[in-house]
Formats: sequence, C-alpha cells, structure tokens
Amino acid sequence: MKNKTALALVQKIQKELTAKKFGCETIIETLKELRTISLGEKNPVLTKALRLAYEHLENQKAFYIGIPADETSEDEITSFNFSKENDLESLAYFIALTQDATKANNLLDLKEYNKAFLAY
Repeated sequence: MKNKTALALVQKIQKELTAKKFGCETIIETLKELRTISLGEKNPVLTKALRLAYEHLENQKAFYIGIPADETSEDEITSFNFSKENDLESLAYFIALTQDATKANNLLDLKEYNKAFLAY
C-alpha cells in the first residue's frame, strides 16, 4: 500500500502479533480501515483479501487459514492449508503481504488466501 495511514495500520497489527497479542475485534476494525483505503488504490485482489480476512475473523473469532503452499503446477488440484488452531503466523504473513500487493509473488499469495477464505 502506498498510503502512509495504511502502512501505519499494517504496522499496528504487526506489532500486536509480534507481541503475541490477538485482539480479534481490533484487528477486524483495522482491516476494515485498510480495505477502505485499498479501494482508492484500485487493487481489487487486495481489497477482496482484506474483506474476506475480516469476515473470516468475524465469523470464526480466529484465523484458521494457513500460509499458502509453494507454487503448484496448474494441473494439480489446489489444496488448502487449514489450521485447527488460531494461526497467528499465517495472519502475520497475510498482513505482511498487504504492505506491497503490487509485487507479483505477494499478489499470487493474496489470491491463494482469497481462494482459501472462500473454501473455508
């Protein structure tokens, strides 16, 4: 994200997660703010990812989506890495991806998160 306010919000979540604090409601509200900002940046993959992430947190009260697997061939069936426990490492990775969603690899991983959110 290019917006300084958005980057500050991302850093806020990262600090909470680094300190092993998981304030679900706080993170949801911050993701909603980030989504509003991302609408202006015209990145539909990022905007959708943020919405799906906060909806997942609202419904589950935890983050059960694992970090996407490394590249698979297009012939392989996509399998998702779901967690039975709150996966803060994956949430931290997801948040890190939002900092620069213009990088090809970040965009690909955000797309995989989107697929996983929808499959959950």
